[in-house]
Amino acid sequence: MARFRTWRTWTGIALAGALSLSLAGCSSTGGKRAEDARKAAAAQGKAAVNTPRWTIAMITHSGDGDTFWDIVQSGAEQAAVKDNINFLYSHDDEAQQQAQLVDAAVDKKVDGIIVTLAKPDAMKAAVARAVKAGIPVVTVNSGSAESKEFGALTHIGQDESIAGEAVGEELNERGRKNALCVLHEQGNVGHEQRCDGVEETFDGKVQRLYVTGTSMPDVQSALEAKLQTDKSVDAVVTLGAPYADTAVKAKESANSKAEIDTFDLNAKVAAGLKDGSLGFAVDQQPYLQGYEAVDLLWLYRYNADVLGGGQPVLTGPQIITADDADALADYTKRGTR
Repeated sequence: MARFRTWRTWTGIALAGALSLSLAGCSSTGGKRAEDARKAAAAQGKAAVNTPRWTIAMITHSGDGDTFWDIVQSGAEQAAVKDNINFLYSHDDEAQQQAQLVDAAVDKKVDGIIVTLAKPDAMKAAVARAVKAGIPVVTVNSGSAESKEFGALTHIGQDESIAGEAVGEELNERGRKNALCVLHEQGNVGHEQRCDGVEETFDGKVQRLYVTGTSMPDVQSALEAKLQTDKSVDAVVTLGAPYADTAVKAKESANSKAEIDTFDLNAKVAAGLKDGSLGFAVDQQPYLQGYEAVDLLWLYRYNADVLGGGQPVLTGPQIITADDADALADYTKRGTR
């Protein structure tokens, strides 16, 4: 097993899991075949505890087609099997709709809520309603700065500013001078923090390019246009794994020599690291985010345990390069990295 490089010491906990659990509400991102496979595997899963069958709802800001959230969901499902949890998953990339999904979970009187705070202002009232109703809340992935203020037990994910700073340091080591940070979801505070972090540590120039992340053709055309008109760009940093492959295509069409790097990991990114079409990736271990969020809520209800001591529980960043690609290949194919 390769030793993955880490930029700073970070906190991450990993507990053994069982097979995945099917949902009452499921993501449309994985496709019918992937969902059928999850259900078949879940049917064989057995709880490792005899605690009451509590219900936990996870509500994320995922849009359709984002494989990152399939990995988060997979981790949550496997922890749910082990902990005898009835797990409900729903998502919406529109903040108001996401808040309404949280309200619906509160109305169902669930035993715990896991939520992302990509657009915290829009989510504040819904989270406050859950806390007032006595429902324990754990935030994941985005919103670490607001999590405690909103009344959540803790936040599980990576610090986006630290992750961005790690990218800036890595770009320095690679001798890059002009980086393009591609933001695919306007209004997502975590994405802005990533680019801010890059600017904090990168010795070169950082430009920002806002694209319509819901349309890959639009993302590709916007990137092509930028790379054709600005040949000084020697590094493109995408903020999500699905956009890395599109950036590679845009680079080729624009006849650019820029290195393509990305946040997050999936099977295509692992393959790109191996074949050299990608320089490096920043892994925040989404499987851990889902798994530990469910497990923590079970621990809280069972034993009043809380992790983090008032600080976020960090699952990244890890800088992943070609040296690590082979070791990660099997994990990305099965959907856990």
